[in-house]
Amino acid sequence: MISNDIRYLLDSEAARINSPEFIADDPVQFPYRFETLQDIEIASLLSASIAWGNRKMICRDCDRMLALMDNDPYAYIMDEGYEDLPDEVNIHRTFFGRNFKHFLRGLRSIYKECGSLQEFARKIGAQHSTHPSWHLVAGMNERLAEANGGIGDSRCLPLNLDATALKRVNMALRWLVRDDGIVDMGVWDVIRPAQLYIPLDVHVGNVARSLGLVERKANDRKTVEQLTGLLREIRPHDPVFYDFALFGIGMESKKASVEK
Repeated sequence: MISNDIRYLLDSEAARINSPEFIADDPVQFPYRFETLQDIEIASLLSASIAWGNRKMICRDCDRMLALMDNDPYAYIMDEGYEDLPDEVNIHRTFFGRNFKHFLRGLRSIYKECGSLQEFARKIGAQHSTHPSWHLVAGMNERLAEANGGIGDSRCLPLNLDATALKRVNMALRWLVRDDGIVDMGVWDVIRPAQLYIPLDVHVGNVARSLGLVERKANDRKTVEQLTGLLREIRPHDPVFYDFALFGIGMESKKASVEK
């Protein structure tokens, strides 16, 4: 049960952070560059996939990654432009050209078969799952492996689906599915906002614990399920709205500690 005070804090912080001004400093800015569904999907998935570490570095590397794709991601994938990239070119931190090519080969297979990632999600029945993001990644991992000689790559998408919080994919799905017209783009209809899960990372997990929303120490799938389930009690149609609050409170705390 969430107290009235905590609920007021979550509501007010989420409303404060969920504003157009948020976009400019967040990786969500990159799918906004595009108009077609395929380009938006690819920019969302790839930008979210390298969204770990310093936000300025993430945005810098997302920009460079899209430049490698000639800022035309769907055409780049379908034309197999990635095969000319050196394996050792650095995309972001421990994500290299060989990982990037692995990812894009699998995406090409998906787009060639289904035309969009949304239609792939629909084809494999993600909309009927109680955990659609994990269901989607399980299907994508199969396609990625098939396109790469049967080999998986956890640098692209997590392979340990029973345990992973799936933070980056849950964030990409927030962008694609939530449809309030403020920050998130809401270009998908195959999954409803009510089905989304909180993108849980260290900062969000620490804030959730400090507010008494969860007790578990691990930032894993079980904690995501518990936290999202609790938030669904107060906003069943759109629990991931509170991702903005948990992120914002975390950033304010981090800023305060740095200033001290």
